[in-house]
Amino acid sequence: MKKILLIAMALISLQGIAQKRQGELRNGDRSERSRTLRNLTPEQAATLQSKKMALHLDLSEAQQKEIYKLNLANAKERQAKMEAVKKMRESGEKPSKEARYDLMNERLDKQIAQKRQMKSILTIEQFEKFKKGSKQKKIKQRKQQK
Repeated sequence: MKKILLIAMALISLQGIAQKRQGELRNGDRSERSRTLRNLTPEQAATLQSKKMALHLDLSEAQQKEIYKLNLANAKERQAKMEAVKKMRESGEKPSKEARYDLMNERLDKQIAQKRQMKSILTIEQFEKFKKGSKQKKIKQRKQQK
């Protein structure tokens, strides 16, 4: 009886250790991927994102060109903001409550404008698929943050 209890405890402890290591590997992989994505130029990021969307939404050539322009503008703007935030962090500044509110408000306005642009570029079916994919992406990001 003691041997069975000892074997059961050993198996349970090994299972716990194995699960912990798998989680560590996933977290390390995610941070490495995000570093490589940050190192891309805006043109490279826009190209990759446009091609992913073309595969997911079955875009025509004209739609691909329009979406590439939109993604390129967003990538350039995102890079400029990342550099501004990096400089602010290096200088030790922290934005005030009003500045954070303005940034959040600006970000939401841009999301609304981008959604309108996507709606004008995509067909109804493609736009529905795009919205569904966006929701799934947000859910996945929230799970990864936890």
